Amino acid sequence: MAATEPPIELPAGLVLVRTTPVFDNDTVPAGLLRSHQVAAGVWGRLVVRTGSVGFIFDDEPDQVLTIDAGGTVVIPPTRLHHVLLGGPATFAVEFHRQPTDTSSALESTGLEPPDPLQS
Repeated sequence: MAATEPPIELPAGLVLVRTTPVFDNDTVPAGLLRSHQVAAGVWGRLVVRTGSVGFIFDDEPDQVLTIDAGGTVVIPPTRLHHVLLGGPATFAVEFHRQPTDTSSALESTGLEPPDPLQS
């Protein structure tokens, strides 16, 4: 997949279906620190509450986005990414879908490991 600028806003018409607990440096799941993707049809939005969080789209490994408190980054479906934590920070991840797809989103974590068949 060609590298592209991350979307600044979620696509119109999506609905919030789930938000993770607020994570900090001690409670962040290990899976968020390594390559993973949001499920097909699901959009994510990382919301930084305090401190700053590094964010990398894995198809652009040299471009580290620094998201400060109050900032967000939109995560398209199936785009591999991971977070980096340095200093103290807190953040949560929101998951959004088209309104007709909300029932299956509630059954999913919204996070998927990379698909080994997808390259």
